[in-house]
Amino acid sequence: MENQQHSEQNEAGDVAADHVRIFDTTLRDGEQAPGFSMDRRAKLRLAQSLEALGVDVLEAGFPQASPDDFAAVAEIARTLKTTTACGLARCQPGDIDTCGRALEKAQRSRIHVFLSTSPLHREHKLRMSKAQVLDTAVAAVERARQLCHEVEFSAEDALRTEPDFLAEVFSAAVAAGATTLNAPDTVGYTTPAEIAELFGYLRQHVRGADKVIFSSHCHDDLGMAVANSLAAIGAGARQVECTINGIGERAGNAALEEIVMALKVRKPYFGVDTRIDTRKLYPTSRLLTQLTNQPVPRNKAIVGENAFAHESGIHQHGMLKHRGTYEIMRPQDVGIGETRLVLGKHSGRAALRQRLESLGHTPDEAAMDSIFTRFKLLADKKREVHDEDLEAIALGQDPEATGPWHIVQLNSSTHLGSASASVKLAHDDGREASEAAIGDGPVDAVLRAIERATGHAVELTDFSVRAVSEGGDAQGQAQLSARHADRDWCGHGISTDIVEATALAALAIINRIERQQPVGAPAAVAHL
Repeated sequence: MENQQHSEQNEAGDVAADHVRIFDTTLRDGEQAPGFSMDRRAKLRLAQSLEALGVDVLEAGFPQASPDDFAAVAEIARTLKTTTACGLARCQPGDIDTCGRALEKAQRSRIHVFLSTSPLHREHKLRMSKAQVLDTAVAAVERARQLCHEVEFSAEDALRTEPDFLAEVFSAAVAAGATTLNAPDTVGYTTPAEIAELFGYLRQHVRGADKVIFSSHCHDDLGMAVANSLAAIGAGARQVECTINGIGERAGNAALEEIVMALKVRKPYFGVDTRIDTRKLYPTSRLLTQLTNQPVPRNKAIVGENAFAHESGIHQHGMLKHRGTYEIMRPQDVGIGETRLVLGKHSGRAALRQRLESLGHTPDEAAMDSIFTRFKLLADKKREVHDEDLEAIALGQDPEATGPWHIVQLNSSTHLGSASASVKLAHDDGREASEAAIGDGPVDAVLRAIERATGHAVELTDFSVRAVSEGGDAQGQAQLSARHADRDWCGHGISTDIVEATALAALAIINRIERQQPVGAPAAVAHL
């Protein structure tokens, strides 16, 4: 193992100067935050996604914390092929040995040892002198390097540590065999100028600085985690520790997706790059929200629902002229399908006309005046105007009208992996239809029942659900997409019950199709 360690030190010293390693701690620092706990299966699934994303180092957990955390780290370590598996350990022999056992099967392993160094922590948390801190750090690094391929040493609360003492501790850690030195802003206290100054100082005063990688780990208590991380990179840090969606203790960590895209979009400025496949940022973000049931704020940079959405008429007009007027990156670059021009009360004629044309309507100017007036009246009542609303306005119909099909009764149930649903529908012409069906789940079952009741075959091509309110009685919006008669269709339904929301969305599509059929025409097949 000592020969492996020597080889790694050479590798660390020769690492490309323009490459920034992404150290992901979503499964450790992120997962330990309230509301983000994951079981072993969820951790493994996310770890595989993070490796596919291209993270260089994956901190899988804190093996000493619990038997389950140990098992999760061990399983992830066995699974990773191209990403270094990392475990966290205090500078205590028991922690380090446990971490080493958890990483035994890893293709590439790292033990990440940490010890507080700031005066506040030395006095009140550790009750140690500077000499004791030095001795403890050296002993921990020396022990860890016998059990893994590489060792990272973190000086907890580094940004509130005396710079000369921090340099002394780091120098001792390098001599003991550490290959990565992490100076974390543990409490999110620093500013970009201060962290840049510190990293510049460390690179000048740490003995053996040219043989190691300097790392930054910033928290977001004052909302500067990403800015501080980028400042550290500008000052020479070549590893940055971060999490998907910025999850983590208190206000969270620096957000991986924001750092990576800042380095990509502003590459001429920063002059560095990562090996992250940015097209997988959005899917990885969404996977985390599914596993933790914690939504991303709409206005979240890079992966939020509004990140590539425009409602302002001025912005929409500019976007229709040239995308670069209001977007500095393409949604496809982060794995989002396309920019959304959201039609609401702030939208203008240009965006409205563009959306109408995509729906197959090309009104002349006189008709457009009338449509725009009706659109604005409706937009004042609704948060967002959907395609079915626009189509009704373009056809001279009441956009708030429903039918011809209406739900009279809907029931669904699941039992031992089987789902069933029954619906009773009423038609404006006086007909009633009742049907039942079974399916792979309650949503599938209710769609099949509606197919039978209306005479329209329902074949899903896209289905999404999102919350539109908060609390125990939160409403969810279901959105279905359809292909019918060489046209794309979309239906929305809102309810506190997701099965009912799906049924309403399916009926919205079927009703739009029927409303446009000539009177007496046979029912057509809808491909949803």
